Amino acid sequence: MVSVLGPRGIEIEDVLLKAVTLPTQLKHSIELKAQAEQESARMQFVLSKERQEAERKAIEARGIAEFQRIVSNGISPQLLQWKGIEATEKLSESANSKVVIMGNTKASLPVLLSADTKA
Repeated sequence: MVSVLGPRGIEIEDVLLKAVTLPTQLKHSIELKAQAEQESARMQFVLSKERQEAERKAIEARGIAEFQRIVSNGISPQLLQWKGIEATEKLSESANSKVVIMGNTKASLPVLLSADTKA
């Protein structure tokens, strides 16, 4: 166009193209490339999400380990025995407990049997 219109004093600065029909093979290639880019972006998102989930689980595990360390340092056999006595006392006050049988050793706790229990 420039070679035809240039000698006549017409200068083309811009051309607007409408309704361009691409060859089928080229159109198909463009669509495949777009799909591949979308799949790549999706996989990047999935990887990012999985990394965040792994980090969350690691933080949770560290929290649980720290909790267990703190609790295990504060638990003594005497505390466990006291808590067992408290629990037994609460059970003995329950309307469902009928018989209290004392344990046979110094460290054992009483056993509670309800009326429904069959020996």
